[in-house]
Amino acid sequence: MSTYPQHRIAVAPMMDWTDRHCRFLHRQLTHKALLYTEMVVADGIIHGDRGRLLGYDQIEHPVALQLGGSEPGKLVEAVRIAVDFGYDEINLNVGCPSDRVQSGAFGACLMRDPDLVARCVEAMKSVSDVAVTVKCRIGVDEQDPEAALPDFARTVVEAGVDALWVHARKAWLEGLSPKENRDIPPLDYNIVYRLKQDYPSLFIGINGGVATLSQAVEHLNQVDGVMLGRAAYHNASLLAGVDRQIYGMDVAEVEWGDVCATMMAHAEAHLAAGGRLIHVTRHMIGLFQGVRGARRFRQILSADAVRPGAGPDVIAAAFAAIDFSDLTVAA
Repeated sequence: MSTYPQHRIAVAPMMDWTDRHCRFLHRQLTHKALLYTEMVVADGIIHGDRGRLLGYDQIEHPVALQLGGSEPGKLVEAVRIAVDFGYDEINLNVGCPSDRVQSGAFGACLMRDPDLVARCVEAMKSVSDVAVTVKCRIGVDEQDPEAALPDFARTVVEAGVDALWVHARKAWLEGLSPKENRDIPPLDYNIVYRLKQDYPSLFIGINGGVATLSQAVEHLNQVDGVMLGRAAYHNASLLAGVDRQIYGMDVAEVEWGDVCATMMAHAEAHLAAGGRLIHVTRHMIGLFQGVRGARRFRQILSADAVRPGAGPDVIAAAFAAIDFSDLTVAA
């Protein structure tokens, strides 16, 4: 059996969203879910500000670093640097369809070159003492997923990949924008289920279109893990049910007053380091979807957090607008 930890729920790597402030918030809501960084390009780690790109709060564990790259030598150097930061997993991006990723010859276009991905995985594993995983699509452009996904999986499994997280859509690199690639290509969950049947000892996680924890539970009857994307960002309060509903933990309900106080302290530290309040609060705007007071909550965070001199009291004012008696965690 795979030695990969049983991360039954993960929050997907999302560019411009899952930065360290977002992950800090999400960790207030679930102790168990695996949190992913935004994709960080190997060249950036090698030549850039490593503290800014790789730094995180220890409270974020378990936390995975997602790397972008397609040159084994550069990935080795990036992993060597990253392992010193103590990440719980290092993931290779083989799923992002954006133009800037394609121009670097990595992301979803690597689905066309499984052998290169295998060499990257082997190289990364040679210098990593934590799991090396891959996040991929079921195919790209005119590929037939029924052939492309099994071939890709076989190749990277032979290279020693520790887990596969599969976004259950094709990526169209020509003709669709990155946003359209998240919605227009149809979902095919069954092909991921069949992949799990083919590799019973390999951790297979599924991603794409999962909006509720009850849907996640259904997927977990077929695969090992479920990755939540936009649902976890735009309606983050659903993460408050993960530990109890997915992991079966006997945990108390989230104390929203404690969340408010913790986020205020986090914002105060960020401001003291020269940051801006909006860096923290922008990830909180979708926290109380459908709850009485949520509109006012959003208004306060959106308008007041960008004003000159805005401080953590803005967070307190926003939380004060919420009718917590109306709050129910999405099932």
